[in-house]
Amino acid sequence: MSAENQAPNLGHDPYTRIKTLMERLRRDCPWDKAQNFDTIAPYTIEESYEVADAIARNDMADLKIELGDLLFQVLFHSQLASEVSPENGGFNLDDVCEGLIQKMVDRHPHVFAGADKPDWDAIKHAERKAKGETRILADVPLALPELMRAEKLQKRAAKTGFDWPDTMGVWDKIFEEMHEVRSAIDSKIADAIEDEIGDVLFAITNLARHCEVQPETALRRTNAKFTRRFEFIETHAHKPLEDLTLDEMEVLWERAKAQGL
Repeated sequence: MSAENQAPNLGHDPYTRIKTLMERLRRDCPWDKAQNFDTIAPYTIEESYEVADAIARNDMADLKIELGDLLFQVLFHSQLASEVSPENGGFNLDDVCEGLIQKMVDRHPHVFAGADKPDWDAIKHAERKAKGETRILADVPLALPELMRAEKLQKRAAKTGFDWPDTMGVWDKIFEEMHEVRSAIDSKIADAIEDEIGDVLFAITNLARHCEVQPETALRRTNAKFTRRFEFIETHAHKPLEDLTLDEMEVLWERAKAQGL
């Protein structure tokens, strides 16, 4: 093995090695030195989705790689935070680990404190109160994908009793919102159309929640299904897609469905 390919001497255990690796990258790599929380945040979101994608594909080898990439994001943010002075809220990876340990211990009194069962609502309410958050929806993150955020908003509101008792109320709301979309389209007012389509998506998310279906997962499956079927059309078309009629495309689409794609 050539000298440049030899593993660097970063330490003996994985925790030490990964911390030292991050410190070296931040110190010696021009790209890593130029980054900040804002520039790294998009990569953090992207890596989270790649973990979810590996899980959806049941690809264990890829999952191991993607979890490493996601861990690197935690390391990077922790390293950036360690460069902030303590009086300005700085912390390091050890602080992150200790904070997580304490949070999990507090959230699992049935494991660590002999409680019969956890009262998740009471525990999370206490956490929000400790952070000075008094409004029920205040800490639902704005950065979440909007379908996921809609679901979380609905779940949080439902805990107060603000919810339909069954799916029939949700169905009625969906149809009501669909009529309002039609009226908005007829009005040709762009903001009204956008608002009403948003209301439909919110109502559909509510239906998914009542059916114990995660809307983000359901849409991911549908996106994958649409991709498979459209690629079938591309593969089996006898001429360029632009030259196919809609009826010809529909025939191929139905063939794809018949084959279970």
